[in-house]
Amino acid sequence: MTPDKSVSWAYSEDFLPSDDALLRAADRAAQLGVPAVSPGQGAVLRLVAAALRAGAVVEVGTGTGVSGLWLLRGMAPDGVLTTIDTEAEHQRAAKQTFADAGVRPTRVRTITGRALDVLPRLTDGGYDLVLLDGDPLEAAATVQHALRLLRPGGVVALAHALHEDRVPDPARRDEVTTALREVTRSLRDDDRVVPAMLPSGDGLLLAARV
Repeated sequence: MTPDKSVSWAYSEDFLPSDDALLRAADRAAQLGVPAVSPGQGAVLRLVAAALRAGAVVEVGTGTGVSGLWLLRGMAPDGVLTTIDTEAEHQRAAKQTFADAGVRPTRVRTITGRALDVLPRLTDGGYDLVLLDGDPLEAAATVQHALRLLRPGGVVALAHALHEDRVPDPARRDEVTTALREVTRSLRDDDRVVPAMLPSGDGLLLAARV
């Protein structure tokens, strides 16, 4: 019989507690109805950014700055986060989050617009890490841009990759679940990357560029 993993999962999610800046950002996300990464996912993103000594990171889906703050805390001290969102209101909330945490404004570049319009203008091979947390129906296209933007050894991260546990369930065939299932399978089978699926939060797919 498989043991109940819920206690271990909850312990892992709360292993690194959120501070006041992150809690306020999560509250703003709830008020605006914006999904935010969990503390467990955030901790993984911070670790990956630190392991890469990331100096240049792209984030699709600014939200209220929860994931951005985790990333910035793992990046090199002079690293710059480029964060893209279609909603200016979200980015205003994120700027408040970064200010609350004492992040220098020069470390964040916010761009308001659709990811598929902005990503083609960014430099090929110029980034250490790309976090995709935007429209799941655009995930397949944004993944391809992310792979172009990454340097060798860089990592693409797809947040909410399990979509409320729907992706592993073959009976779930709604549009979003199907799109995410297809993009996760495509990364799993892509010779250009070394992938891993983590159950943290709502699922976090990581893939390192070969």
